[in-house]
Amino acid sequence: MTSTTDIVIEGMPSVIDGVAFAKLYGEPLFKLPNDLYIPPDALEVFLEAFEGPLDLLLYMIRKQNFNILDIPLAQVTLQYLDYIEQIRKHNLELAADYLLMAAMLIEIKSRMLLPVKKGDSGEEAADPRAELVRRLLEYEQMKLAAYQLDAVPQVGRDFVRTQIYIDQAIVTSWPDVNAVDLQSAWSDLLKRARLTAHHTISREELSVREHMTGILRRLQSTKFVEFQDLFDPSRGVPVVVVNFIALLELAKETLIEITQGEAYAPIYVRLAYSPS
Repeated sequence: MTSTTDIVIEGMPSVIDGVAFAKLYGEPLFKLPNDLYIPPDALEVFLEAFEGPLDLLLYMIRKQNFNILDIPLAQVTLQYLDYIEQIRKHNLELAADYLLMAAMLIEIKSRMLLPVKKGDSGEEAADPRAELVRRLLEYEQMKLAAYQLDAVPQVGRDFVRTQIYIDQAIVTSWPDVNAVDLQSAWSDLLKRARLTAHHTISREELSVREHMTGILRRLQSTKFVEFQDLFDPSRGVPVVVVNFIALLELAKETLIEITQGEAYAPIYVRLAYSPS
């Protein structure tokens, strides 16, 4: 039986002195092949630590403990240009935004070298660095806020939401009924009962002639009777309607007279005048 120490893989050094610097198809690689070809586009520069020109500029200022309200632009600009020169050799398109910030730094520095001119109001011109300082402070606040939000636990990254399946057929749960629910159900029941209630209509025989006789008897005992006194609303709408029809019949037969002293005055009813 052959032990594992006696197995020698062809092409692999028998003694490994160093550490593999790469893996090729899962196998460790201890030296570069003689015919290795690396295309120029295979090398890319990734700025994972910086998310833009302001991020790089803020990093340089904070790293060297510069006062952000009094930035030494000459020193910062030189460091900024050195960094851009390193990435420009590999990827000019990636360095375009950083070149724009470098041009802004140079423009601010050139404005600071010029003599300060006072405005028409006598006040001195604003510091050329003021706008850049404002942008840096706002960016730093947003960056700190982003760090705080990232520190909040997130589902799928920091913890996993568990789901438990409960068979409802096994556990029997009854709903809780309180007094408010019972009162609402009773109110709905009463509303439905009113909708299905029956209305009984009774027939009452009323005679117009009898009411005509009653009005004449009433007028014989007095000279004038006010119109509204001839009606009794407490006897119901049917009686009032029949009594009004009887009054109109008496006026039609010229047995009574309906008079009014002036506009909007009370209406009076009296017996019709008949010559003796």
